[in-house]
Amino acid sequence: MSPDLNAERRLTQEADLGLAPEAKTREIPEGTANEPQGFAREIAPLTSSLTIGVIVSTWPRLSQTFVLREILGLERLGLRLRIFSVKVPTDEPVHEEVSQVRAPVTYLAFRSSWKPLVSANLHLARELGGQYFRTLFLGLRCIRYGNVLHILRQFLRGAYVADILRREPVDCMHAHFATAPASVAMFASQLGGTPYTIAVHANDIFVKARGRLLRAKIERAEAVVANNEHNRQYLISRFGPLLDGKLPCIYNGLDLSQFNFRWPRATDAGSPLVLAVGRLVEKKGFGDLVSAVKILRQHGCPLRLEIIGSGPLKERIWAQIRQLDLEDCVSLVGAKDQQAVRSAYQRAALFVLPCIITSDGDRDGIPNVLYEAMASGVPVISTRVSAIPELVQSEHNGLLVNPGDPAMLAASIEGLVLNPGLRDRLARAARDTIEKRFTLERTSRELFELFEKLQRERYRPAASAPELKYVGWKR
Repeated sequence: MSPDLNAERRLTQEADLGLAPEAKTREIPEGTANEPQGFAREIAPLTSSLTIGVIVSTWPRLSQTFVLREILGLERLGLRLRIFSVKVPTDEPVHEEVSQVRAPVTYLAFRSSWKPLVSANLHLARELGGQYFRTLFLGLRCIRYGNVLHILRQFLRGAYVADILRREPVDCMHAHFATAPASVAMFASQLGGTPYTIAVHANDIFVKARGRLLRAKIERAEAVVANNEHNRQYLISRFGPLLDGKLPCIYNGLDLSQFNFRWPRATDAGSPLVLAVGRLVEKKGFGDLVSAVKILRQHGCPLRLEIIGSGPLKERIWAQIRQLDLEDCVSLVGAKDQQAVRSAYQRAALFVLPCIITSDGDRDGIPNVLYEAMASGVPVISTRVSAIPELVQSEHNGLLVNPGDPAMLAASIEGLVLNPGLRDRLARAARDTIEKRFTLERTSRELFELFEKLQRERYRPAASAPELKYVGWKR
């Protein structure tokens, strides 16, 4: 399948909806660069009677701002949503924007919801009889790598969701990640008949969700939404015709009214601040960043590095900082909510995220913090990994280096620290890129239009049914 088919699919969606070709996003006029631009100020709700059940791994989750933004964007467009969360949230900061979400939340965790889970499964087993057990067998025959417990858990959760939707129906379920949320959606669909779509991201398709179970989930989904072209091509290479006609690419988007772009940027007194944001996990490449700071210190290049985030590698990174004698210029400040992160962007001279591909294949798609930094007017440095070049065009709106190369990373950082004119040029181009291609208004509308198109296709006469269709359990 050629990437052009994805563009043709979008044009078809626009034609079906009677939409004019998309107008170019307005550029920031001179003299107004400090004003908020974007979704919140310009959006007008669309007319829709759809209700979508959104299935997520944890709601809310600090690191999944893209899910929060998508939900807010769809609600502003007029969609009614209901959230199903596989897990209960941990004791971590919560973004204040969560309070704006209107959708009710149902938790599917066994510890907190075991009574309704058991009741729903007993009820469906009695009512559906053989269909209930055939659906369980559908999952069990996909067992591989000893994941029988995973399948049983998601089956029980899926039955719980199906039982709820029999009383309070939605038009479609939309599962974020091809892991547990997509398993829950598949089982709920098999038991209750509600169709579903899957939004895939990175770790879920490259590491966690593999083999026959992933194939079963993709086969039965009405659509699989990739958030970048790299992931889309990867799935095509794995599943080929199974995804014909149902694999759109819809990028993550930003509400630009939340990200203040100052032009020209103010410069702080003292050493320039290099900012990094992300979970402290191997694929973020923070070890290479700390090594690069050591090289820069040896070159006599003054700077401060601040890393926002938490994760399993915290102690290892701290040990590296101490070993390299960098405690006075490198700070690990822990996880922060969006308000604090946005404030940090305003203080930063540049933003660095040197992502890598780990030995088990784990990698980022396009890290959302790159969108955020670029929208905030912070010049960015990242690596040529997976889909990052789809956002960052090196020497146009940022810089890209080879992954796992601290020396090359240090040279790029030093070049930007010593060249404020280059920093400003890259920052201006970066904001322009986000304005034109990655606004929440644009990406929310694309997802909204997909849901509307799928709804129309469900009710078309069989003789004119399109290639994109729901593949359900054959009874």
